[in-house]
Amino acid sequence: MNPPKTGTEAEAEAGQVTLVLRLGGPLQSWGDRSVFNRRDTRPEPTKSGVLGLLAAAAGRDREEPPGELLQLRMGVRVDQPGTLLRDYHTVSDYRGRPLPQAGVSAKGVQKLTSPAKHTHITQRFYLQDAIFLAALQGPAPLVQALAEAVRHPAFPLALGRRSCVPTQPLFLAVREEPLEEVLRTEPWQAGQSAKDLLVRTRRARPATVDLPVTLDDPDGPDSLNDVPQSFAPRTRRFVSRRIRHTWVSLPTGFPHPDAAADGHDPFALLGW
Repeated sequence: MNPPKTGTEAEAEAGQVTLVLRLGGPLQSWGDRSVFNRRDTRPEPTKSGVLGLLAAAAGRDREEPPGELLQLRMGVRVDQPGTLLRDYHTVSDYRGRPLPQAGVSAKGVQKLTSPAKHTHITQRFYLQDAIFLAALQGPAPLVQALAEAVRHPAFPLALGRRSCVPTQPLFLAVREEPLEEVLRTEPWQAGQSAKDLLVRTRRARPATVDLPVTLDDPDGPDSLNDVPQSFAPRTRRFVSRRIRHTWVSLPTGFPHPDAAADGHDPFALLGW
């Protein structure tokens, strides 16, 4: 009797591979809802945002449906959470006219604000100095084609919004391992400032760091409404996906684990 196949063997037989992306940049914004004068961001990339990045890399028209991109199973690891930035805006008409309101007349023309309002305040939120590891598992031909597209994109790529340009490297690898294994084993992508902060916070150089992970799971206890059914600007539609939150522990790569921040290692003589 043959022994049961491991998860890796089963995925390999099914022709599944995993695309690994590093999503880092000065600013990112992954909105899943917008209300008039406020544009929020989620604390980590949305599936609609990542699939939109891949669609842009592949040169797809925004009116084109996501199609086979919806086959991809996604997981996101937060390697460097970043901080929240609020961008304060004011809006006015350069001609000095009162701003229109949301309501329209019987002729379909927007009404002017009454009493007249000449300045409108809007707010946009961004993640600054964040780095995420995004892994997408799917059929090998599709993933390989997307990997090539990310390396040579047809359209400019953005981290949620057009103004949020990714830093390099964006493409990391195509792995034969399944999604969860990639999230557990791919090296920590945090920048040096985040690593220095960890040392100062812990007052030591820890051997490992615990990182939060969110991944697609049909039996997951939570859900997110961020699976795109249409990228068209006027007919955007989304449906929900089931997700699971977990943690992974990764090596930090510090030369002297458990050493104090000043470099002294009390266990060095013991060979630890």
